[in-house]
Amino acid sequence: MSKPLFHDVSGAAAAGKVDLWEPIIVTREEIDSEVERLAAQPRPANGRRESVIVHPRSTAGGFLPGVRVTLSVLKPGERTTPLRQNATQVNFCIRGTGRAEIGDTGIAYGRFDVWNTPSFRPYAHVNDGKDLQVRLTYSNAPLLEMLNVHFVEDDPPAAASATTHDAGPDDPRRRNPYGIVTLDNGSKLMPYEILINPETVESRALHWPWAQVKAHLDKLEALGKDYIGRRLYMMYNPMTGRTNGCTPSFFATITIRPPKIVDRPHRHSSAAINYYFRGRGRSTVEGTVYEWKAGDLMLSAPGWGVHNHASHDEPVYELTVQDQPLHIYMESLLWQEDLKHPAALLGSQPGFSTNRRAVG
Repeated sequence: MSKPLFHDVSGAAAAGKVDLWEPIIVTREEIDSEVERLAAQPRPANGRRESVIVHPRSTAGGFLPGVRVTLSVLKPGERTTPLRQNATQVNFCIRGTGRAEIGDTGIAYGRFDVWNTPSFRPYAHVNDGKDLQVRLTYSNAPLLEMLNVHFVEDDPPAAASATTHDAGPDDPRRRNPYGIVTLDNGSKLMPYEILINPETVESRALHWPWAQVKAHLDKLEALGKDYIGRRLYMMYNPMTGRTNGCTPSFFATITIRPPKIVDRPHRHSSAAINYYFRGRGRSTVEGTVYEWKAGDLMLSAPGWGVHNHASHDEPVYELTVQDQPLHIYMESLLWQEDLKHPAALLGSQPGFSTNRRAVG
């Protein structure tokens, strides 16, 4: 049996210095080359032609410490073997068309569509189109692997589909002669019957088609250059509640940047990955300028790094994935919207406002 070790830190200075991972850009040309390489290979037994895009500093196969980005390719007529895992995903189609089969839900998707894959739901992908199907998938698997609890099951039996349970307040399994006990000071005690059978929240596979999203997004261009916020919509999954997510770990937003728009520098403890699918621009991160173009994937904001983005002479569209919902739930989402003013702990303290009312 291993023996525990004691590390005496009496009187030591408080730790917590942030070691920022450097921004990286995976260019459109690099992505296209990898797509062609994957497509040229014989079909794997499970049908999954995939490459994990790894940051040079990662030791756990992550694009960020807790985020994995996977590039997936399917040729016309191909499908993958079903897979089930306790990680959640945000999916983004960057080429072609296809269908996702997630439990009992089927999602037909096209280029620039976004959808989520809930945890522990068998899923497979089908290319029923005539072109290569190319997807980017954002997963919280590295975080689960660091915790040593990432469960993956290849080709699970049909019975593995999600089942429903009656976990409402009248569920007999939740009954206890005493129930939840309230102490004199307002603190509470919860019995074991509820501990092992918490209230369930339905986790659905949701789909955000690009054609519909774009119609609403383009209206934000009218806000003009005086608007101090960011012109975006988040693809909201109601099951995440106050944590504002597409999945419990990630939000996914699509932004429009009209020509020559420069954001204010800001920072947050959540980290951001941007995929630019139209236009050109630049990001300034911790004083260093990075130029990007349509088709590039970028770690654009390491957690707590000061950054801002700017478009050049044409409109920019981009997908941004951040681990903000996880931070809100952990009570760790520090956000500094204006570097001249203090940071706030979003979700626990009042947040920030824009000048939307003044500019329309």
